Amino acid sequence: MQLKDQAALVTGGASGLGAATARRLAKGGAKVAVCDINAKLAETVAAEIGGVAVACDVADAASAEAAVASAAKAHGPARILVNCAGIGVAKRVIGREGPMPLSEFDRVIKVNLIGSFNMLRLATAEMSKLEPLSTGERGVVISTASIAAFDGQIGQAAYSASKGGIVAMTLPIARELAQFGIRVLSIAPGLFLTPLLAGLPQEAQDSLAAAIPFPRRLGNADEFASLVLHMVDNAYLNGEVVRLDASLRMAPK
Repeated sequence: MQLKDQAALVTGGASGLGAATARRLAKGGAKVAVCDINAKLAETVAAEIGGVAVACDVADAASAEAAVASAAKAHGPARILVNCAGIGVAKRVIGREGPMPLSEFDRVIKVNLIGSFNMLRLATAEMSKLEPLSTGERGVVISTASIAAFDGQIGQAAYSASKGGIVAMTLPIARELAQFGIRVLSIAPGLFLTPLLAGLPQEAQDSLAAAIPFPRRLGNADEFASLVLHMVDNAYLNGEVVRLDASLRMAPK
């Protein structure tokens, strides 16, 4: 799919992987709606790229519906959805204060997994009504999983479960939406220098990077965004979960 003049929705677009993706999509000529629960940051990124900011809690049905409608009003129905909104809670199942509060597990699942599905169901319902492009496509959805879906660490039970759910639903949804010419893909990033890791001491960052085979460094958000653009462009890529982790396959030592 050619990017120029296509409407795109990026959740979690105010920072990290989402902001980098919004910038790359806009640079490629797409009309980008920056969706984020942090409306102020979304406005900053949207102003920078000539897009539109949309406040959105992806885990809330009404908020997501309003966000999809607002973005469509500004740019027309989106042909591209990139799900980058997500949270991570590092918590053991049995900690010093007892069992992990169920509410914390529930919140991670709601934002990461249900939030991704929530935006997907709404955006693709609108995509399915669009005229197909010359490639036969009506749209493409790219969600953000994680290597934690495959190689989760202690304390990542909730996060791994949420990202594993994204991995598991990618292929069946791709098969279902093939009849509409809508592709569904996911990226499973490894250790990236997002705001979360950037806040760690340099020594801790270096320790994490030392576990990565090659290149021996944390990934940068633009590398994630570059893969998003390739997925949008390559019409034969569908139903796949692509690990973007520099061959990181084992627990950091």
